[in-house]
Amino acid sequence: MGLFSKPEVVILKDSCDSKEYLSKLQELRKTVPDDSEAAEKIDKEIVIVNAGIKGEENVLYELKNSDMDLVVLRDLYIETNDGRSAQIDYFVVSKHAAVIIECKNLFGNIEINNKGDFIRSFDYKGRKYKEGIYSPITQNERHLAVYKECWKECTSKIAQLFVGKSFDNFYRTVIVLANEKTVVNDKWAKKEVKEKVIRCDQLINYLRNLTGTLSYSKKEMVQLGESILTLNVEQRTDYLKKYEDIVEATKTQKPTTSEENKTQTEQKLICPKCGGELVLRTAKKGDNAGNQFYGCSNFPKCRFIMNIQ
Repeated sequence: MGLFSKPEVVILKDSCDSKEYLSKLQELRKTVPDDSEAAEKIDKEIVIVNAGIKGEENVLYELKNSDMDLVVLRDLYIETNDGRSAQIDYFVVSKHAAVIIECKNLFGNIEINNKGDFIRSFDYKGRKYKEGIYSPITQNERHLAVYKECWKECTSKIAQLFVGKSFDNFYRTVIVLANEKTVVNDKWAKKEVKEKVIRCDQLINYLRNLTGTLSYSKKEMVQLGESILTLNVEQRTDYLKKYEDIVEATKTQKPTTSEENKTQTEQKLICPKCGGELVLRTAKKGDNAGNQFYGCSNFPKCRFIMNIQ
């Protein structure tokens, strides 16, 4: 690479299987009645997939306009010989590190407590909700573990001996929150957690500030990216299995009442005071007898209630 050469972003893979999955969902949606439970399930999945695609496009825009030497691979699906798999949103190779990026386009605001728990809060139809979500950090660390195993399966013992020592220093993981409206409250989160969760507009600074004992040339970065790309499985099972499950559900689901649907969609509400699950209850005494409300499952230690309007 010449002294005055222009920074270049090399996109080795830009295709996204979720777009094909979305197209299949939209076609399937046309085949079911609007008032059916299957339609509700498909509509929800379409919203989730659309949000994911939009978030990934936001990340790609930042990478393409980074003014850095980067090698980018989008939407990789890898599997180990023993059947473990990982769907990686972005694998980005820079001069000093290779980063697995998990893109989250979440609706609402995120709080990360001192235990590393992720809690999402949002308003929906005039009500405030608070719910725990699976840690994207844990999810992304699992992706890295699957990649490391794939790397070992394709690398000689001698190479593992020399390169393996620097593996954990060179390969990193980061969570990128792609919804610009999302507010992150990580005041009480540990330092190592804070460093792994960033907003989309912070991504380039994050990549610029990466340091390490290794320093790759542009040619070496491309070679590494190409070797990572060889691990990608074209005949993937993740989206296919999801789609098949939804198709099967349209055949077997029985119609439910609107009240049952309401209970199903709200059954994982989290108590904002203690973090316990909110459960649906019915008042038995007083003027409110017969009225339903949500009460904390940790009663009587926690007496939080939420009325149903």
